[in-house]
Amino acid sequence: MTATSVVRARAGARAGRGGLGPLGVTAATVIAVAVVLAAIGPELASADPNASDFAHAYGPPTPGHPLGYDSQGRDLLARLLTGARTSLLGPLWVVALGMTAGTAIAVVAAWRGGWLDSMVSSVLEVMFSFPGVLLAMLVAAVFGPGLTSAVFALAVAYIPYIARLVRSAAVAERHKPYIQALEVQGLGAFTICLRHLVPNLLPLLAAQATLFFGYAMVDLAIVSFFGLGVQPPDADWGVMVASGQSGVLQGYPAESLLAGGCIVLLVVAFNVLGERLSDGRRVHRPWRLFRRGGTA
Repeated sequence: MTATSVVRARAGARAGRGGLGPLGVTAATVIAVAVVLAAIGPELASADPNASDFAHAYGPPTPGHPLGYDSQGRDLLARLLTGARTSLLGPLWVVALGMTAGTAIAVVAAWRGGWLDSMVSSVLEVMFSFPGVLLAMLVAAVFGPGLTSAVFALAVAYIPYIARLVRSAAVAERHKPYIQALEVQGLGAFTICLRHLVPNLLPLLAAQATLFFGYAMVDLAIVSFFGLGVQPPDADWGVMVASGQSGVLQGYPAESLLAGGCIVLLVVAFNVLGERLSDGRRVHRPWRLFRRGGTA
């Protein structure tokens, strides 16, 4: 075997290890289908998701309504498709806001070091004591229920988890030779961080954002389940699980099962995809470290 073939074989092995694998590809496909349905599903729905018709309460599936009706005679398929948009947009905003703020805090602390880094670490330790769902409920109690309040509260609650993870990677990146070379060339801290340091953290950020998306979906569904997130009659999977409880007791579990099944399926898909991306980067799983009192 020639040296060239050895190099190619090793490169192929590394590529195989770094790939998503069949399970990761399946998870990515599930997520892609959910995103497409959330984008165009409400326009494809043949019925108004909020239109009630009590004559069809708990009605069976029909050709025009393949999933049947809920307790108020609303089309379940239309509500699932409409609820998909809210159930995906909410976590997206949580992750976007939390990742942006957490990354900015982490990079500044890692770059400056010293007393600023110590102060940021102390503040993050204090923030770890506030569970995200509880904070969202408190914010909703003060400012009123709604998706906006829940999103901002959860984004704030996720900042310490994100900042703690990103800071560790940023500190390691900060002391690499290429950063010192850029400083010698006269580049400013902002330029180095924005054009070089943060882009090298993107694989880590992508993996963690995928994991956090699943957690945010569960947390927002819990908040909506307790009536503090999306408000009825608007369609949301968490709201549908809550409103379907009475149907479960009466022998009509379709609404809760369908909405709950969608949540479980997507959360599993995001976690599997995030795990595959994390395995390629050998990064820590956030909740294993911090929700159980561990350290980075």
